[in-house]
Amino acid sequence: MSLRIEELPDRLVVTLDRPEKRNAVDADLVAALHEVCARLEQEPRLLLLTGGTDGIFAAGADIGQLRERGRLDALAAINSALFGRIRALPMPTVAAIDGPALGGGAELSYACDLRVCTARAFFGQPEVRLGIIAGAGATHRLPALVGEARAKELLFTGRRVDAAEALRIGLVNRVVDEPGELLDGAHQLLDEIAKGSALALRLTKLAVDAPVAAHPHLDLVSQAVLFEDEEKRRRMTEFLDRKKT
Repeated sequence: MSLRIEELPDRLVVTLDRPEKRNAVDADLVAALHEVCARLEQEPRLLLLTGGTDGIFAAGADIGQLRERGRLDALAAINSALFGRIRALPMPTVAAIDGPALGGGAELSYACDLRVCTARAFFGQPEVRLGIIAGAGATHRLPALVGEARAKELLFTGRRVDAAEALRIGLVNRVVDEPGELLDGAHQLLDEIAKGSALALRLTKLAVDAPVAAHPHLDLVSQAVLFEDEEKRRRMTEFLDRKKT
């Protein structure tokens, strides 16, 4: 198996498990992650995606396989379709990154909603140096995260970004000092998210990821749905009751 999966009541913890290949994203890993997406689409839960704490998240695509792919493989969107599916999962997702997240591995982390990393993590898009482009999401997700000019610099040069810079430019949300703190830090972030209403979280994610043209109509419809939700009434009643005491 290329993945290890731990099921918790409100989340799945999915660990990339190809240590001999530095968790390179190959066809088997893509297929396994599609299966995870199918489960989370049918039974929406939070997702924690990690490479573990052994100093590697994902060292890009499997270059051996990538070298042999032709134009029809590129048009099949092998990696980008998967990463788009992860991005579109109903509930929030967090990537926990230790060590390198390069090429397709970095793009996999960008597909998640939030990122937590260790101090020894680093990110990079070396594709132009291999004669290709970052074709699995970085050309549009990276500018959204760090701004167009900085994204172009990173995509044009292939320069690596360490954890401190990643935090400063908004590429990651939190940095932990030690690898042993990584998963706890990611779970703490998910615990904070899980305090919210599941339906409100789903609709918030849908609204944030929607095209600009969908607003404010999507916001209004989402709010209308939530205003009629019993969970909203219960939560607001509890809030008002607490204020009385």
